Amino acid sequence: MNRIIFHVDVNSAYLSWTSVENLRTGSGSDLRDIPAVIGGDERCRRGVVLAKSIPAKAFGIRTGEPVMSARKKCPELTIVPPNHQLYSEYSRRLMDFLHSLTPDIEQVSIDECYLDFTGISHLYPSPAAAAEEFKNEIYRRLGFTVNIGISSNKLLAKMASDFEKPNKAHTLFPEEISRKMWPLPVDELFMAGRSSVDTLHKLGIRTIGELAAADVLLLESHLKSHGRILWEYANGLDETPVNPLPAEAKGIGNSTTLPQDAVTAAEAYAVLLELSESVSSRLRKARQLAGNICVEIKYSTFQRVSHQMPADSPINTCEGIYRISRRLFDSLWDGAPIRLLGIRASKLIPDDTPIQLSIFDLENPKTEKEKRLDAALDSIRQKFGKDAVMRGSSLKPPRT
Repeated sequence: MNRIIFHVDVNSAYLSWTSVENLRTGSGSDLRDIPAVIGGDERCRRGVVLAKSIPAKAFGIRTGEPVMSARKKCPELTIVPPNHQLYSEYSRRLMDFLHSLTPDIEQVSIDECYLDFTGISHLYPSPAAAAEEFKNEIYRRLGFTVNIGISSNKLLAKMASDFEKPNKAHTLFPEEISRKMWPLPVDELFMAGRSSVDTLHKLGIRTIGELAAADVLLLESHLKSHGRILWEYANGLDETPVNPLPAEAKGIGNSTTLPQDAVTAAEAYAVLLELSESVSSRLRKARQLAGNICVEIKYSTFQRVSHQMPADSPINTCEGIYRISRRLFDSLWDGAPIRLLGIRASKLIPDDTPIQLSIFDLENPKTEKEKRLDAALDSIRQKFGKDAVMRGSSLKPPRT
C-alpha cells in the first residue's frame, strides 16, 4: 500500500490560541478579526512580532519585525504579549485529539505535526474527505483552524499545507507536482533559505520547476550537498518516515533579556528564581532529571560568560536548580550591569531511573519537601493557570 501522509499546521497559532482563550473567558476580543499581533513589550528590547492577523498583514506588518515598527505602520494596532503556557496547553489539546485518531503522529513544533494516515485510510471515503473531517472537528472542538496537506511523503504534504490559507486542505501527490508546485518561486521550496536562493538566482533558476530540471552536479558544485537536497525536494523526493517517538532531549533551558539591566545580586537572584521555576517545570513535564546545570550571563557590553557544574544527584526541583544557579552566578558575576540571564539543564535522564543518592540528599530533609512542593504547585497551576500561586521567595529575593 502506498503511504499517505498528512501535514497538520495551525493557522497563525499564537494569535488563534489567544483569540480562542479570549472568547472562552470573555477577557478580550477575537484578534483574528482586527489588526493585531502577538509580540513583546514596545518598551522592551526584545519586542518583535511573533504572529499577526490577516488585517494586520494588510498594513505590511511582517513576522519578526520590531513591534515599534509595526505600530508605526498601524497606529491602532492591538499588541498582546506572548503566553507560552497557554500555547503549550492548546498544542497539547490538538495533539491529544490527533492521537485519538492514530498513534502515528510526529510533532515537529508546537503548532505542526505529521500524521501517517496509511493505517486508518480504510476508515474513510478518501484522504481528502478525512482531512476535511479532521479540520472541521478541530474547529468544532477547539475553536481554531488548521491547514492540512496531503501527499505520499512528508515533504510534499508540508508543501501542500502551505498552499492557500486558512482552514484549507490541499493535496500534492507526485502526479500533481508539475501543475501545483513547479510554477512556484524557488524561495517557496522547503529548506530553500535566502543564501541558497540568491545562488540559484545567479544560476538563472527562478522557479521550483527550473530547479527540478537543473543539472544536479552543477547545483552540488555551488551549494555542496545542500544542492542535491534541494534538487531532490524540487522533484518531490523524500523517503523519511513519520517518527512517532520524540527525539531524545539533550537539554532544557530558558533565558531572558531584562527590560532594564540588573545591577545588584538581589535583582539577579529574582530572575534566576523565575528561570529555575520555568526550567524545573519543563523538566518535570518531560519526566526528566538533570545531572548538570549551566548559568549564562550577557553583560550590557554584550560580552557573554557561562559556567556549569554537576548536581550532587540528578534533580528537577526548583529549589535544587536555584541553589546551584546562585552558586554558579556568585562565582561568575564580575559586578557589571547584566542584560541577559539564562539557565540550562543538561545530562538528562528519565525521572524513573534508579539513582544513587548523595550524602547531601540523605542528610537534607528539605529535598523530599521540595519535591512535594513542586508537585503541589504543578497541580494548582495546571488547574488554575501559572499565576494562580507563587513562591513567597519570588516576591522578595532571598538574602545571601
